[in-house]
Amino acid sequence: MSQANGPRSPGDLFLGEIREQPQALLRLLDQQAEFDAVTKAMRERSPSVVRLVGHGSSDAAASFGVYAFGLLPGWTAMRDSISLTVYYDAKIDLSDSVVIGLSQSGETPDVVEYVTRARGRGAFTVAITNGTDSSLATAADATLALAAGPERAVAASKTFLNTLAALVWVAGGAAERGREIAEGLRRVSDQLSQSLESLEQSVSNVAMAFAYVGRMYVIGRGIEFGTAREVALKLTETCRVAAEPLTATDLAHGPIASRDESLPAVLEAAARVIEAGATVVASGNAAMRLQGAAYVLPVPEPPHPILSPLLSVVPGQLFAGALAHAKGLDADYPVGLSKVTRAR
Repeated sequence: MSQANGPRSPGDLFLGEIREQPQALLRLLDQQAEFDAVTKAMRERSPSVVRLVGHGSSDAAASFGVYAFGLLPGWTAMRDSISLTVYYDAKIDLSDSVVIGLSQSGETPDVVEYVTRARGRGAFTVAITNGTDSSLATAADATLALAAGPERAVAASKTFLNTLAALVWVAGGAAERGREIAEGLRRVSDQLSQSLESLEQSVSNVAMAFAYVGRMYVIGRGIEFGTAREVALKLTETCRVAAEPLTATDLAHGPIASRDESLPAVLEAAARVIEAGATVVASGNAAMRLQGAAYVLPVPEPPHPILSPLLSVVPGQLFAGALAHAKGLDADYPVGLSKVTRAR
């Protein structure tokens, strides 16, 4: 991390914000009353579907949200098409929907427009954002603050982690299990604090081996597919690597293995690509189960399986930062990227 009175070194901000994630998670958990109020309103609405919208890291988090709502309250959730509503102006009845707009800044124009139109068509709309005074917060019926604190690196880290936490906490509240999930998240904060230093050391040793690799695949399935999407995005943003997220049913390289119902498919996929000669980096709480992986980055077992992605994404974040450094790139300010996603 950069010194208080010294110059910034490339990647200092990104690494510093990764290190801040345990504290950022605790700040989110200070909002018990706000989350209780929103989940009460959602239960009263009894929606037929929860529609999640976002771009980039927020859209990767939405992939996780689909599973959080399906597994906890048993609600149907989907990553909805923004274009269908905003650009094609499809006349969809949203009166029995809950819409959750995800944007770290709260200023992503078409997410704001989607939420505005959805509210006008009768949906109960919720903004999950770090920008509590933002356009998205104004557009929605209710706002849940990520409370991640200022995030100066362009590549998201702590806002992504807190978006995952906010989604699973809301889903837990919808299932009337909010207190249980909050306690689990508090434990995850402790686990992150205890494991970050050793993970940093392990990742820095691995990253140098990939300094000249131009293409990578990241495997995840089920609740970890959003993790795979986010890690691939981080590699693409910060390292100029053509990184692609794939499910375990696709041939892949770089599995994220969690100890849940999808693990056998991940293990089978890893075995296939190792047999084909791929170099595999295994991460997640079941990483040690992947026989033949060249590198292993294990994380702690979460207090509840649904919370696995909050731990398993961290090795990927650290790997992206370390690989950018090995390539002589600045993970804080990737060329051609800005903090707000805008339609082009």
